[in-house]
Amino acid sequence: MTPKPTNNVLISCDVVVLGGGPAGSTIAALLAEKGWHVEVLEKDTHPRFHIGESLLPHSLPFLERLGVLGSVEKIGLKKYGAEVISSSYHKRLTFHFANAMNPSHPYAFQVRRSEFDQILLHNCRRKGAMVHEGLSASDVVFGQNGLARIQAVDAQRTRSIWEARYVVDATGRGAFLAGRLGLKRRNPHHNSVAFFSHFAGVERSQGKDTGNISLIWFEYGWFWMIPFKDRITSVGAVCWPSYLKTRTGDIDQFFEATVALCPPVAERLKNAKLTMPVMVAGNYSYQATQMVGEAYILIGDAYAFVDPVFSSGVHLAMNSAMLGAEVVDAYLKGAPEFKTVKLRFERTVQKGLKTFSWFIYRFTQPAFQYLLLFPRNIFRVEEAILSIFAGDVFREHSYGLRLFLFKTLYYLVALFTFRKNFHAYRFKKRGMGEHVPDNH
Repeated sequence: MTPKPTNNVLISCDVVVLGGGPAGSTIAALLAEKGWHVEVLEKDTHPRFHIGESLLPHSLPFLERLGVLGSVEKIGLKKYGAEVISSSYHKRLTFHFANAMNPSHPYAFQVRRSEFDQILLHNCRRKGAMVHEGLSASDVVFGQNGLARIQAVDAQRTRSIWEARYVVDATGRGAFLAGRLGLKRRNPHHNSVAFFSHFAGVERSQGKDTGNISLIWFEYGWFWMIPFKDRITSVGAVCWPSYLKTRTGDIDQFFEATVALCPPVAERLKNAKLTMPVMVAGNYSYQATQMVGEAYILIGDAYAFVDPVFSSGVHLAMNSAMLGAEVVDAYLKGAPEFKTVKLRFERTVQKGLKTFSWFIYRFTQPAFQYLLLFPRNIFRVEEAILSIFAGDVFREHSYGLRLFLFKTLYYLVALFTFRKNFHAYRFKKRGMGEHVPDNH
């Protein structure tokens, strides 16, 4: 454990990374590896609980690059695909990543984030980054001398001060810099509420499909079921804000009532027992208006958050950290290619976010459910969609035309079933602007 700085002592460094989650730990490790003096300020003390427990196949090269793939494999349960289930269509289907257009990444891992995040944080410390846990950034001032001054406090309100040439915001949904600089813009078209917990004794698929994630649609949103290696399963319901207004009783009772509304989930939980209290989080979608400023960069959820579906959070965070490290390095070196590196970072991250967002915004629409549950691999469209679900959204690829064809099919199906899809859209939109409490 790195000793905490004493009160009001000024610490000078090259880079201050705010946040020690997957994004912050990744960029800190890479920058320390390049020889820069990196200080990481993490508000929590690890290990700590977090959701976002399902990784994507195309995240594995990131883990390999960091040198932690072996450690993650020891704690993770292999996930070869995803199961989608619909009560309204009375159908379930399993997709395997090995059938994607690029079959070189046929699996990912289900992980407890407390263990996964601790591996990444320990790795960046091992590579030379100075890690301070239990410290929250409280203020930042960007000076005309090219240096930023960051103030942080611990649980005892002891103040620490850093002076850095560059600031990386990896504070996740806290979005520290975006909030302070007035860059954060809430998306009024996509908000949700997540109720979740961990269970023992949940029924699982057998054989190779034991570790697969299950995504189950029901009238008020969708459920996730993520199995872990230790026989515990993460179960969560993602619902529209209007559904929260129907709540009666405490949160445990409300979650139990929500499970009862979805027979496929209720069946698998009939002999299960809670291993932790039910928690609730308001998953408000937002995006900052700027990714890179003078002497700062926003990565992961500190820049944008959409929705937990498709397990895109950790993948987007680590990718933006990988690319962001090149931006910071070029800036600190005063490299002439800085603007080119910065532009590539912005375009690549926004491309991945935009690709995921199109699918996320339509995931609960009946037309989208129909296309997933009754696939037609015409022109290898199914393989292209599987590639997206596996996280292959950043590189230039040859299946853009196939994605266009899928989107065209979606709009045609939505048109022919207009009333059903419009009703689902209106129900989702109801209560979008309302505040939802967040206890996570």
